[in-house]
Amino acid sequence: MGNCCAVPKTSDEVKKGKHKPNPFADDYGVKQAIPNGGFKSYVLDNPTGHNIEQFYELGRELGRGEFGVTYYCTDKTSREVFACKSISKKKLRTRVDIEDVRREVEIMKKLPKHPNIVTLKHTYEDNNAVHIVMELCEGGELFDRIVARGHYTERAAAAVTRTVVEVIQMCHKHGVMHRDLKPENFLFANKKEVSPLKAIDFGLSVFFKPGERFNEIVGSPYYMAPEVLKRDYGPEVDVWSAGVILYILLCGVPPFWAETEQGVAQAIIRSVVNFKRDPWPKVSDRAKDLVKKMLNPDPKQRLTAQEVLDHPWLQNAKSAPNISLGETVRARLKQFSMMNKLKKRALRVIAEHLSVEEVAGIKEAFKLMDTGNKGKIDINELRIGLQKLGHQIPDADLQVLMEAGDIDKDGYLNCGEFVAISVHLRKMGNDEHLRKAFEFFDRNQSGYIEIEELRDTFADEVESTSEEVINAIIQDVDTDKDGRISYDEFAAMMKSGTDWRKASRQYSRERYNSLSLKLMKDGSLQMSNEGR
Repeated sequence: MGNCCAVPKTSDEVKKGKHKPNPFADDYGVKQAIPNGGFKSYVLDNPTGHNIEQFYELGRELGRGEFGVTYYCTDKTSREVFACKSISKKKLRTRVDIEDVRREVEIMKKLPKHPNIVTLKHTYEDNNAVHIVMELCEGGELFDRIVARGHYTERAAAAVTRTVVEVIQMCHKHGVMHRDLKPENFLFANKKEVSPLKAIDFGLSVFFKPGERFNEIVGSPYYMAPEVLKRDYGPEVDVWSAGVILYILLCGVPPFWAETEQGVAQAIIRSVVNFKRDPWPKVSDRAKDLVKKMLNPDPKQRLTAQEVLDHPWLQNAKSAPNISLGETVRARLKQFSMMNKLKKRALRVIAEHLSVEEVAGIKEAFKLMDTGNKGKIDINELRIGLQKLGHQIPDADLQVLMEAGDIDKDGYLNCGEFVAISVHLRKMGNDEHLRKAFEFFDRNQSGYIEIEELRDTFADEVESTSEEVINAIIQDVDTDKDGRISYDEFAAMMKSGTDWRKASRQYSRERYNSLSLKLMKDGSLQMSNEGR
């Protein structure tokens, strides 16, 4: 679920107190009893019930977002398995947040059963949370499968694009604008090669009427249409986002990319699509033509969902080239996960150079968190423990930390993994520790990390580390383009994120709202057809 609404309130309205009070605050009567001793819903209009535990067993955590946690869920009677997204009412701080949850559920109810849209099963609401039980998709994210497969072809890209656009067509037919289409919001139903792809998240979606215009900036930055930044848009934005996905499927990187928020926004406004870099020379003219028409900055000239489906490239998808687009695509996608490995390796090096006193303190903190004396802690114990130590970590960031630290992927942090997390929280800005990590990679003590040294560092990961990936890491971190990584460049990499996929998951609406105003003032909000 997203923190958006169809008609946004301005910061002035907030200051003037025009927001209604949080209906879940203690003084608002969230736990008011009703005469028959039951419970009255404050979020959902008509939930299936109020006690989810009467019908379902909630199991392991499958994922975590800004507002809720998704759990593995088992029907107690049939033993069928589902996914349950539980949204904490404490996180629903405004009426806007409540409307978002209500609308997400209503949209899922209104959309008819479709093979590529996750099915809503039941909804429950109790005093603490809203629980949305839906179809379980265990096949993983779209991008993860691309990387695992080892190659990607035009034919496969066409099949995925058709699925995404059919979802858009279904939504628009029933008066729903998705507004947040991106690869992370599509999961495979199962691990089979022929598994259907499913749209799973309607948290930013909204109902619309023909001709209705919207002005709130929502969505993920790299998939955002130029008219969204201009605060005047309609359902055409979904086709733009699908065009961005198609571009990424064919070459491995987004069409509008920059290191800063303003740079990304300006790239979107310019709408200049690069078809020169590898592997585009190998891509068919029909595929490139479709990308251009889906990424037309003028929404009136952009293809509709039906026109995309009628395009010759998709109409003849089975005859599209079935030759791998080359290692470039896979390497570019792989590079992002490899960059995380580079950081993890550096974290381990830093941890090894901590003083005995520092390690002892961290281990003592771990013991305090490990209340069951199991020798490992889960994400809830980590959250509570960090709060006790004075670290207020947002849930989304906590999930990233957990994933980064949980090297053996068992869902827990052991003491050694926790040390690395602690280093990240407490020492990442310490130049002395960063210097020691840098020296570990700079084996010939030249003052630079050179390409041969990176090869040696990842020599034990032959299967996943190609020459293309090593070159890509150097290229991304090497800002002065001298073919090697200096200490300053290494430190900058360690202190900031370079993964556009992660960035797209966590974005602030307010930051893009203020950015659009800035771009309007400096004249950047002008569309260009240059290079098309």
